[in-house]
Amino acid sequence: MGAGVPLRELGLVILVAAAITYLATGVVRSVMVRSGKVAEVRQRDVHTQPTPRLGGVAMFSGFLAAVFLAYQLPALTRGFMPITPEMNAVVWAAFAIVLVGILDDLYDLDALTKLIGQILAAIIMSVLGLSWTLLYLPVGDGTTVVLDQLQATIITTIFTVALMNAINFVDGLDGLAAGLGMIAGGAILIFSLTVLHDQGGAVSAYPPAIMAAGLVGMCLGFLPHNFEPSRIFMGDSGSLLIGLLLAASATSASGKINMSLYGTADIVALMSPIIVVAAAVFVPVLDLVLAVLRRLANGQSPFAADKLHLHHRLLSLGHTHRRTVLVLYMWVGVVALGAVSFSVVPARVALAGTLILLIVAALLTLGPVRAGKLGRRSRPTRVIVHTDPTS
Repeated sequence: MGAGVPLRELGLVILVAAAITYLATGVVRSVMVRSGKVAEVRQRDVHTQPTPRLGGVAMFSGFLAAVFLAYQLPALTRGFMPITPEMNAVVWAAFAIVLVGILDDLYDLDALTKLIGQILAAIIMSVLGLSWTLLYLPVGDGTTVVLDQLQATIITTIFTVALMNAINFVDGLDGLAAGLGMIAGGAILIFSLTVLHDQGGAVSAYPPAIMAAGLVGMCLGFLPHNFEPSRIFMGDSGSLLIGLLLAASATSASGKINMSLYGTADIVALMSPIIVVAAAVFVPVLDLVLAVLRRLANGQSPFAADKLHLHHRLLSLGHTHRRTVLVLYMWVGVVALGAVSFSVVPARVALAGTLILLIVAALLTLGPVRAGKLGRRSRPTRVIVHTDPTS
């Protein structure tokens, strides 16, 4: 891809994260089954068999192994201390959120306790040096606000907690959260590689690239165990970890860029870092917002469980379990990679390609509905003749 872009090293980070996660997941599953700690089937669940949780422990193991490897590679050392504290910050924040997730997976923490744990993990990440430092406001000709520590911590915490809950909310189908995390992380990785290429190896792009590569790898390694029919769930220890790593890599990728320096010739190019981040988490955030509004409108707690998430609605359209997951993969991929394309190819090409893919995605999503209507039209009319047995 060019000078300053350590493709082989980042590829190795992905492979190590995937391999360690895959192996560790088998160990965690064996321990959980032998100890009898499995998730019982609840009314809102789609699965029908008790299944062990705590897959997030294996995922965190894979991520830690990937970060340790990256620290040993000379081409990636610019992403670590003393040059930047961001990798140190994300590791400690991830440790904190995985601990919260483990406690919840084992003892079912109440919503408030879990929320406090999420806030503490986000604050740890911000205080240790990974937070939004610049905030672009599209007012007038565009204004970039330099945030102080308190403002940066508040914005980073809100953003991170929202993403953790968004991923947690969509973790309802086998392989869904892991696949969405892998695709979204891949989009952020591509954006980071583009920045590394365009800016000749900018130091600021190394941490998000390493985080995203570790995220992609750990999700990739977990999917063989978690895709339908799942043999183990990631639990909150996994879904909260994915959300935190997405928030961390997104913040690192776009929270330091002074977009006022880009000029105003092309608004899409100007806003591309924010668009990429928003697109990468579009589906889980949309599902989170709809779920909260729906529950508040019904007089319920926003944390109340139901079977009206996007994946439940796709199942009701006639999609199978696996196809529902693939449809959600498709939408996240189209939106996230479509946004990334604006920073890779000319805007006209990116726009045309994205529109075509959106149309194809819509047709594939509504396929079962259309097939059902055609089936009913072509079904022959049955004539039932009642015979009187007494005649």
